[in-house]
Amino acid sequence: MIKSKKEYKEYYKSDLMATGIYGKKWYNRISDPRFKFYRSLRYTEYYYNCKNKFYHKLFKKMLMIRHIRLCNKYNWTIPINVFDKGLAIVHAGTIVVSGDAKIGKNCRIHVCTNIGRAPAKGLYGAPVIGDNAYIGPGAKIFGKIVIGDNTVIGANAVVNQSFEKGNCTIAGVPAKKISDNTSKKYIINI
Repeated sequence: MIKSKKEYKEYYKSDLMATGIYGKKWYNRISDPRFKFYRSLRYTEYYYNCKNKFYHKLFKKMLMIRHIRLCNKYNWTIPINVFDKGLAIVHAGTIVVSGDAKIGKNCRIHVCTNIGRAPAKGLYGAPVIGDNAYIGPGAKIFGKIVIGDNTVIGANAVVNQSFEKGNCTIAGVPAKKISDNTSKKYIINI
């Protein structure tokens, strides 16, 4: 969670580096929606976490409205204070993340991914995903589960049980461990 302006800048730079677009020319920034989205996400987090005076309330609302509009424009439902630094959105397309989920550093996430709460008895709650997670296209992760560090979640996997140890590749419907390969080759910031 961002607690200072220095951390805001660090998170934003880390997101750009994780995506592989840090240091791109200004004209590339115009055509790539991730620059604007990362800045909006991290600045809104910074303001909500650090600015608590009465006169900041209106500006917080304006920042949140701008963030929600960007989410709607690019079909990304990514609430504030869910992802740690190093978020990498690979493609524009549908991504839905619950505001109750907690996702660690250096998460690389693809299109058509859903990370959500499960309303069923015993499963109620949202996922907690560790550092260096690679989430393949179409993955569905839901329920009160824990996924450990350095985990690869395969394309179209349906994950509804915990893999707390991590350091593996999981895939299938329902997901199960298929190999001991970690996410090292997929994550840029490691």
